[in-house]
Amino acid sequence: MRPARWFTPTLVATTVALGLALVGSHVHASNKYLELPDVQELTRSPAHRYANMGNDEVLAELRARGVPFTQTTAPQYGVRLPIKLTGRLHGVWIHSVLPEEQRATSPFEILDGRLALALDDFSRILERHDIVEVIHFTMYRPAQTAAHGKDVQQFRHPGGLAIDVGALKKRSGHWLAVGPHWPSQIGGKTCGTGARSLLARRGRELMSIVCEAADQRIFHFTLTPHFNQAHADHLHMEIKPGVKWFLIN
Repeated sequence: MRPARWFTPTLVATTVALGLALVGSHVHASNKYLELPDVQELTRSPAHRYANMGNDEVLAELRARGVPFTQTTAPQYGVRLPIKLTGRLHGVWIHSVLPEEQRATSPFEILDGRLALALDDFSRILERHDIVEVIHFTMYRPAQTAAHGKDVQQFRHPGGLAIDVGALKKRSGHWLAVGPHWPSQIGGKTCGTGARSLLARRGRELMSIVCEAADQRIFHFTLTPHFNQAHADHLHMEIKPGVKWFLIN
């Protein structure tokens, strides 16, 4: 049984240790890739635009939007534009599971500025659902090896381009927690015709939020408890430069 207060600092260490390794895991790709052969449609998608921006473009857009952030004082291996959020996005406070006093110096608060733009869009959806707080397990997670050189761009968590969302807090004080409220059904469909229907209201709202973000193509990848057991307690949401497809599973 998972303890009632499951989003704890201990879970951060566990999540980091486990990573997102899919090798050897049983993965069902029941939700197919969404191909976008129309180049204009592809390039208009937020995920594609943000992922392929240059650093100066990203900084200009973050500032134009009024996104509260600071650039890290030291380079972060694998992250092209490492930043930390210093305030709320559309009223939504996004932070790690660490206690507040530890966050200022923690690498788990770092993300690439490109992901921050995607999260700014995502927070507009969350705001409409009266979400005021997001707890994540990890955004930037340093690669275990620097064998390819410190200046090589990384992707997913080693590049600060992905977030693992564990729980969302509503203005009412209620939590939407992925683990307890989205029972895993590996191979189940998340969005569209034939999608799984969750019985519990909080689970349905979580699924609705995910599908709204998918409709707007804010992220290239969204992996849910339907993907595999490693994702039973979080939503992996990611943007990636160069790709021409989207996946929701």
